[in-house]
Formats: sequence, structure tokens, C-alpha cells
Amino acid sequence: MTPRLHLGLAMWANPEWRGSLYPPHGGGLEEYAQVFSTVEGNTTFYSGPPKADTVAAWSRQAPRHFRFCFKLPAALTHENRLAGVESAVDAFLASLAPLHDRLGPVMVQLPRDFGYSELPRLDALLSRWPPDIPCAVEVRHSEFFHKGMAEIALNRLLISHRVDRVMLDVRPLFSPPHDEHPGLLKAREEKPRRPLHVLSTADRPLVRFIGHYDEGLNDRCFRPWIDRLVLWIKQGKTPFLLVHTPDNRAAPALARRCYRRLCDHLPLEALGPFPGERQNRLW
Repeated sequence: MTPRLHLGLAMWANPEWRGSLYPPHGGGLEEYAQVFSTVEGNTTFYSGPPKADTVAAWSRQAPRHFRFCFKLPAALTHENRLAGVESAVDAFLASLAPLHDRLGPVMVQLPRDFGYSELPRLDALLSRWPPDIPCAVEVRHSEFFHKGMAEIALNRLLISHRVDRVMLDVRPLFSPPHDEHPGLLKAREEKPRRPLHVLSTADRPLVRFIGHYDEGLNDRCFRPWIDRLVLWIKQGKTPFLLVHTPDNRAAPALARRCYRRLCDHLPLEALGPFPGERQNRLW
């Protein structure tokens, strides 16, 4: 049986990828899914539940092996802080019903000030989470990164509910060279600078790898992930690797570079050629 790892980016619609990942006039989900097998669903974080016709279109376009990693809307996680959101969570998950066979972990990204005292709200959410829909939680409060009481309680909670903890790797982003590139500065403002704690609390460990413009730096930071991803796959787990770069222009190339390094250690399925590059060769 071929080992399974889902590789993807923060989005599929990006005009900057035309001419490389996509042909000059392309850029849809169908073309994206020819290469990658998962994607972050950031639009739901900002816009809430997608419209029914939108979900139906995604269902037609995404192959059966593809996995969407949507984010719970910020209105529920940041504005309401998981308080009194039961019916809204139910409605959100129901809106994704045509894709329930193609859902990766639905991500619950919590605010930077959502700490230990509010864990009962997270527990209440996860206690009623549908068992057939994967879930992953991303915490950002500093007290969850000191290996003390708060982090122990969080990890125990996730393990008890068989929910994965999102691992946000910002080491490349905050490493030298500290140039003044606008994309780099903007990304550093948006991403929390937290230590990387590597652990799998369930069966679908989810890594968000935030790269730099420096390819050598990215290679050095990604190297330790190879052994860990190989270990998880050998344990029968299905990792999700979501690759970013500061402005995401180079994200497809970085994702392919990381995947090729993993293929040196595992008999993974070959990554399809970029549709844009394939068209360039035809010409």
C-alpha cells in the first residue's frame, strides 16, 4: 500500500501562479488538484459558511482523494470565543455536507489571547464534534508553549478527543536574513512568533510550514521534518503538510521541493507536473 501524505498550499486561486503552476489563463481548483491533494480553507475563516452552489461546484471539481482543510469562521472562534456557538458550528458543518467525504481536518484557529482559562469552551466544542469529521486545533497563546500546566491540559484534552494539534512552523520566517522585503515584513506581522512543539495528538498531524525567500534556509528548517513525517507515516498516520511563503508566490515551488525530499525516504506517489510548466513545454 502506498504511504499517504497530503500536500497543499494556503489557497488554490492566486494569479501570481499563472505561467508556473497554472497556464497563463488558468488557476482553478481542477488544475490545482492535478498537483496537490489538500488546501487550507482560509475563505471560510473570513467569510463564514460558503454558499450551497459554491460547495456543489467544489464537489464537482475536487477528485475523491482530495481533502479540504477549512477553518472554522472567525466569528465563532475570535468574536464569540467558542461561547454559545453550537448551532452556528452545526450550520457551518452542514453547509459542507457535499464534501464530507473529502474533508481533511477542519481547523479551529484560536485567538492569541485564548488561554488556559477558556479551555472548557474548547472541551465543550470538541465533546459534540461529529466523529466522522476530522478536526485540528491551532492555539496561539504563549502559555500553551511553555510545557507547563496549560500545555499539558491542552494536549490531554486533544488526545482525549482524538483531535490533532496544528503545528505552525514559523522558524524560517523569523530567521535571518532579516531583509526589508515588504512581503516578509507583512508575514511577520501576521504570524505569531511561537516556539515549535512537534507532537501528534491524533491520526492526522497537520503542519503549516511558513517558508522564507531564502531556499537554503528553507531546506535547513525542513530537514528535521523529514524524519518526523516518515515516522508518522510508518505509524499508519496521514500527515497534512501545508506550505506557505511570505507572499505565497513561491509556495508551489517550495512545496514541490519539500515533497521531492520526502520521496527520497518514502515511496510516495509522484507529484504531478505543474499544468503551467506542461503547457510551456508543449510550446
